[in-house]
Amino acid sequence: MQKIFNFFPLSIYKSSISLLESEKKTLIRDIYKMEKNSQNIDFKTKNSAWTGDTQGFEFLHNNANFEKLFKEIYKCVIEYLESLDIDHSQINIFYQRSWGTISRNGENIAKHKHAQSHISFAYYLKKKKDDSKIIFYDENKQNEIIPGLLDSLTVLNKGLIKKRGILNSPAIIFDTKEDDLVIFPSKISHGTQQGLANDERISISSDIVLLAKESKNLE
Repeated sequence: MQKIFNFFPLSIYKSSISLLESEKKTLIRDIYKMEKNSQNIDFKTKNSAWTGDTQGFEFLHNNANFEKLFKEIYKCVIEYLESLDIDHSQINIFYQRSWGTISRNGENIAKHKHAQSHISFAYYLKKKKDDSKIIFYDENKQNEIIPGLLDSLTVLNKGLIKKRGILNSPAIIFDTKEDDLVIFPSKISHGTQQGLANDERISISSDIVLLAKESKNLE
């Protein structure tokens, strides 16, 4: 009797954080103010979202108005580490940088990764149901038995792959709603859907670095 064993899964954490409407309005106001004072406006292209880390605003975790949010997110980071059976009591957790993003109309965030950190997250401060969703890309493609099999348009058009699923998808569109928090490994390539009419979708992202408290006999 045949069996399929699935190994090496990617684990994405999702939870929700409820802020008071007045608190959310304050954070949204602050992010709009940052956008207005952008320092590298030429960096933003017509179809790209505004991202605070490219415009001189990458330390939201040091902003007093965002303190409550980042304390709640910290608790979720602990839960994420627990879910991976990592002993977080032996680790120091540092916010390396954090920033807001604004997506209007068909703007999107291109495929990218954060190679300089360990954990990244996205918190959806303002998001309508039909706004663009985050996409995670599988660059390892463990089940790609033929080079190019999972990305090829001709394979798709020929119907060579009868049905897409977790065993044969090069990317997954991950659904989120307002107040959701998504935590994932920084090394995973991700971006947002293209061509959707965003109604001023606003998210907050951050990169986190993990350092051992005691390095003796640890590699």
